Amino acid sequence: MFAVFRNARKAACAAAVAISSFALVACEPVSLSTGPTINTSKPVPVALLVPRGSANQSDGVIARNLENAARMAIADLNGVKIDLRIYDTAANPTTAANAATRAVNEGARIILGPVYAEAANAAGLAAAQRGVNVLAFSNNTAIAGGNVYILGPTFDNTARRLARYAASQGKSDLLVVSGDDPAGQAGRDAINRAASQSNATVAGSVSYQLSQQGVINSIPVIRDTAAQRGADALFMTATTAGALPLLTQLLPEAGVRSENYQYIGLTRWDIPQQTLQLPGVQGGWFAIPDPQKAQVFRERYTATYGTPPLPIAGLAFDGIAAIGALVAAGNSEALTGAALTQGAGFQGTGGVFRLRPDGTNDRGLAVATIQDKKVVIIDPAPQSFAGAGF
Repeated sequence: MFAVFRNARKAACAAAVAISSFALVACEPVSLSTGPTINTSKPVPVALLVPRGSANQSDGVIARNLENAARMAIADLNGVKIDLRIYDTAANPTTAANAATRAVNEGARIILGPVYAEAANAAGLAAAQRGVNVLAFSNNTAIAGGNVYILGPTFDNTARRLARYAASQGKSDLLVVSGDDPAGQAGRDAINRAASQSNATVAGSVSYQLSQQGVINSIPVIRDTAAQRGADALFMTATTAGALPLLTQLLPEAGVRSENYQYIGLTRWDIPQQTLQLPGVQGGWFAIPDPQKAQVFRERYTATYGTPPLPIAGLAFDGIAAIGALVAAGNSEALTGAALTQGAGFQGTGGVFRLRPDGTNDRGLAVATIQDKKVVIIDPAPQSFAGAGF
């Protein structure tokens, strides 16, 4: 799942080469200068691709959240006019590609969305033929690159933040504990990359099968490997809905206690809130968006629309905020790759963020722990890209 989409983009490009020379140019690696020019004195046409129309009722809720958040962000833009146009994708790649083509034909200068990786990949291919950039709501780095930039939080960004913090606290010998599923493998690889970019090292790695018995079987292996390799921290990819509760129960019982090993989580340990009650997660480290800014967004959205936002809603707000900030500068090339990836980044619902030339992103994250069943920030989110954590 985490490797197929980049290959799909390459395959689609190879097929297009046989059709026309124009398609060949469109499928070449996209220069950072690529992107349509705009008239900053007029409303900028922005297409928002949402998953409304699928058989899954939750996709309609997601679509409504994205549209609401985008309109809320537009209301914040002083002097910048956005002509927001909504296109339904039905969470389907073919429909998403058709929607992207229609949006560009109707004048869209940039595309926000879609949500799901396959649909975002298809929309990116369609928009690339006209040199239009796509800010997708996916967090799948396999589709990033060329004209596709992902706004979703990534394993790499979280792993970098936590690995650097761990090293700064003297917890630099990491034992990676990961599931054997694609997400676990992707998380493991992200931690390995993060260690190579920090003062941390990977002391070893243990994988477990995603089943109760698989986790139980891994406990003595984790214990022995941690002792033999001299690890001082366990960096786990497990989720609160998956293996985390069982791992954090059984590891201390097997002697792998928090007094001797720092537990670190690649995923959020504060969602759902019931997780905070678990004895095994107390003292663990994980990363979260700037909590104060995230709370401001939640409260504003709730006050405006009557219900709390889904977490993904913030990505639509962030996309509009970035577009608005660039357009406000009055540059006709505000939506090119070079502009979108400017190093200073943007202020979003969870703090500072920026788009990277490879299509992924950096987000300013806080490091949190759990003390007495409550979330406590132990290293605040950086306020700029010159701050700590980057």
